[in-house]
Amino acid sequence: MKIYTKTGDKGQTSLYDGTRIDKDSLRVESYGTVDELNSSIGFASKFVDDEKIREQLLKIQIRLFFTAGELATVEEGIYKYKVREEDITALENIIDEYLPKISGADKFIVPGSSKAAAALHVSRTICRRAERRILTLKKNEEVSDTLVKFVNRLSDVLYTYARYLESELTIMDFDKYYNEGL
Repeated sequence: MKIYTKTGDKGQTSLYDGTRIDKDSLRVESYGTVDELNSSIGFASKFVDDEKIREQLLKIQIRLFFTAGELATVEEGIYKYKVREEDITALENIIDEYLPKISGADKFIVPGSSKAAAALHVSRTICRRAERRILTLKKNEEVSDTLVKFVNRLSDVLYTYARYLESELTIMDFDKYYNEGL
């Protein structure tokens, strides 16, 4: 099997259902950003020592394949692996488990006092961008409300994990840092 097909040389790609679409379309941008998020989480997981969190991140990555597949399909009923409400509930359970273990969760912090936390904060920001792309797509085309909720909740999970794995907190005292200058 060759990795190159030459079918995209003129700026189009095929969706999962065979529909041809411009590579710079909002749909491709949406699932492409989800793909970037998936890779980022895979990278971040290599810095996480906590086995339970690593396992959960892998499960999240698999759900992101479902998310991208759903976004890469226009024709209803072709792609069977959709994000489900129970996936959202699972993410909420993660937040509910770890949030009580975080000090200063309601404060602004300088992110990234450990490699794991820094990498997860990058993943969180990519997730937020994916959410923005998906919401823009939803204004013009059909996108599942469940998928939108899943991506929104996922950014909260990534924030929660990142905060949990911070080795030390630099809580923002805006007056102090503003008056200190650079």
